[in-house]
Amino acid sequence: MSNSTATTTATTTNGSAGDVEVRTTVAGMSESSTQVVLAALQDRLVATLDLQLTLKHIHWNVVGMNFIAIHEMLDPQVDTVRLQSDAIAERIATLGGEPHGTPGAITSGRSWSDYGIDRAPTVQHLVALDKVYSGVIGDHRSAVARLGELDPVSEDLLIGHLRDLELFQWFVRAHLKDATGDVVHRTTFDKS
Repeated sequence: MSNSTATTTATTTNGSAGDVEVRTTVAGMSESSTQVVLAALQDRLVATLDLQLTLKHIHWNVVGMNFIAIHEMLDPQVDTVRLQSDAIAERIATLGGEPHGTPGAITSGRSWSDYGIDRAPTVQHLVALDKVYSGVIGDHRSAVARLGELDPVSEDLLIGHLRDLELFQWFVRAHLKDATGDVVHRTTFDKS
């Protein structure tokens, strides 16, 4: 049984660090599979770091009807997403990569616009947060599909995260539903 470490050069997804040396430290994974997995995980790390900051921003800036319910609903979500970020970063390190979680890595590594609402009523934040969760969840699902055959451990990690993210989106949508169960306020703040 060999305990050797494979070495290869890969370009980081955020471009800020240039070429990095990737040391595959997990037995049974090829260098090329490791590179694909690391890129997917770095993308998910950027997304979860951005999400936890966005959630905290909303927590500080939400006002109006149901303020305290929304304000207090968000802190446990922030805590859970923070733990998800940590788990993703540690998986990257376990695979021999270097997790990039600096503010510059977050802004240069993301493919979406910054959250655009500051102090605003709860319903406006919830509509926007529903869209944020849809984006993060959709991208997580895409990553899960790519990771399935390459690294079932990373796939399982993200599947576990999806369970929480989908639950949090349900919490958000529950505040946006009318008596019939239809989600209201999707884009124009009225039923559409």
